[in-house]
Amino acid sequence: MLELIDIDIDNAVAFRMSGKITEIDMSAIFDRAKEKIAHYGDIVIFEQIDSFEGIEITAIVDELTYLFEIGLANIKRVAVLTDQKWIENVANFESKLFTQIKIKCFPTDEKLSAILFLKEQ
Repeated sequence: MLELIDIDIDNAVAFRMSGKITEIDMSAIFDRAKEKIAHYGDIVIFEQIDSFEGIEITAIVDELTYLFEIGLANIKRVAVLTDQKWIENVANFESKLFTQIKIKCFPTDEKLSAILFLKEQ
């Protein structure tokens, strides 16, 4: 499940993740991202990962469709809030793969630091 949350940053797409991710979850996130890009141009992403139990194949298709339609050029920073080491490893790999995006992981008790990172220019 993905739940949209507010972190008081106008151009942020922020969400809390727990359990299994569905196509409906991904569509809601991508719709919000499209709205924010249309309004602000560039966005930042805040991901609070409480647990992860997998992702539906159709959700992966939605993600790939979004990447082909919108791309990554409008994403400037991503803050990942998690205590799961394997997710931190994935985020570190993604930061090397997508060098135009600043991606950083934070322990779950450092939410304020993650938000401050997203506010940096």
